Amino acid sequence: MNRLDELRRRHAAAEQGGGPERRERQHKEGKLSARERIELLLDESTFEELDKLVTHRCRDFGMDEQNVPGDGFVTGYGRIEGRLVYVFAQDFTVFGGSLSETNAQKICKIMDLALKTGAPVIGLNDSGGARIQEGVVSLAGYADIFLRNTLASGVVPQISAIMGPCAGGAVYSPAITDFVFMVDHTSYMFVTGPDVIKTVTHEDVTKEKLGGAATHNSVSGVGHFTAADDGDCLRMIRELLSYLPQNNREDAPRRATADPADRMDAALDTVVPAESSLPYDIKDVIHRVVDDGEFFEVHEHWARNIVVGFAHMDGRSIGIVANQPAFLAGCLDIASSTKGARFVRFCDAFNIPILTFEDVPGFLPGTEQEFGGIIRHGAKLLYAYAEATVPKITVITRKAYGGAYCVMGSKHIRTDINLAWPSAEIAVMGPEGAVNIVYRRELAAAEDKAAVRQQKVDEFRERFANPFVAAERGYVDDVIEPRETRPRVIRALRMLESKVDTMPRKKHGNIPL
Repeated sequence: MNRLDELRRRHAAAEQGGGPERRERQHKEGKLSARERIELLLDESTFEELDKLVTHRCRDFGMDEQNVPGDGFVTGYGRIEGRLVYVFAQDFTVFGGSLSETNAQKICKIMDLALKTGAPVIGLNDSGGARIQEGVVSLAGYADIFLRNTLASGVVPQISAIMGPCAGGAVYSPAITDFVFMVDHTSYMFVTGPDVIKTVTHEDVTKEKLGGAATHNSVSGVGHFTAADDGDCLRMIRELLSYLPQNNREDAPRRATADPADRMDAALDTVVPAESSLPYDIKDVIHRVVDDGEFFEVHEHWARNIVVGFAHMDGRSIGIVANQPAFLAGCLDIASSTKGARFVRFCDAFNIPILTFEDVPGFLPGTEQEFGGIIRHGAKLLYAYAEATVPKITVITRKAYGGAYCVMGSKHIRTDINLAWPSAEIAVMGPEGAVNIVYRRELAAAEDKAAVRQQKVDEFRERFANPFVAAERGYVDDVIEPRETRPRVIRALRMLESKVDTMPRKKHGNIPL
């Protein structure tokens, strides 16, 4: 056969994957094919495929008679908004997208290139897991990928999209990466499937309930984003990358904005209720302060008492961490501490400044929290903030009580600029609780306990539950009018652009995991 004809035949076979019937089955399930996904993800005509003609080496179980060029994975590089990215997509139409020795090597090859060239890696997962026919060499392929995920962590952004099944050992690669996207009703992740669970623990659970997008985005926190379908998922990945640098040596790309840096917003003056026990939505503050009101939230449905995500200020990418008074009064708990800590550490690894909006009454009380290790988990957030060397700015909008005050980007853990609104209450605890302790004997002896108690509460609030004591000590750099927040933060960010901070020489710290 003519070599040119043979080349064309092999290329065509690779592009056919498992064939039109299996591709049609994907479409009926609401899923795109591996190549269609890559085409939607990348800028038009920028994909350069690598290892398109690779085939597996397995000769057992009749596998030598089933050879598809590419072996079920599509790998290569391309551009998103003109910027280099590496991508792999598992093709479920070929051996159920299962991982083989050879297609694992394809993934390792692009990950090695990503580290050498300093560009993000995006994995589009749709796989039945390890290829059983290959035994341990398939498992070794997973371990090879896990190692590279770990080495690349904090060096280049790593993004995983779960666009079908992802089970068993396959889940650990996405779990190491920075962000996990899931598609509602067509994707799922779990270590052990429903059948095994029913056999071992007698629990009856569906794949969707056990490991669907809703579960992992609202219950476990494994997923960061939920997409309506494949196209929505790929669009969201492109949007996320617009906030991120290519690697840990670069800054995130800046973008033009018509939103004035000196814009004030009088509505912020009244966003915090006069009664300190009433809730408000911290996202209203975020949207009013950032460029063009655009906020790209991460982990929207999990641990909703803390809000994290990306925005732009003065055209520059920033990470935002904010207590959410509208949910659990903004208390810190196990899940929110872990959520905040992971996000802070990502921003620090990739040179993204951190803006914190603080309104926290403390850590959530209760035996469930204490038995679950709130001390250890809360320490993660404290550790992450203290460790971070990127520009850090904190704005206290209302409550900053107790240890939670220290944790949420306080001056004492190397935050560069700390601002407070006049509504800020910075104290060991709220006035009601403090009076019960400090004036216990007076209250016990008083004839009109309610009147005396109210008097003492008012006195305590006037003396301590305000930002001025902290300002007198220099623990906050200024008390500002809420309407001034945007221009003051932008001026601080401009001042901090050349910031350099260091950590003591060490291999790495021992974060309280």
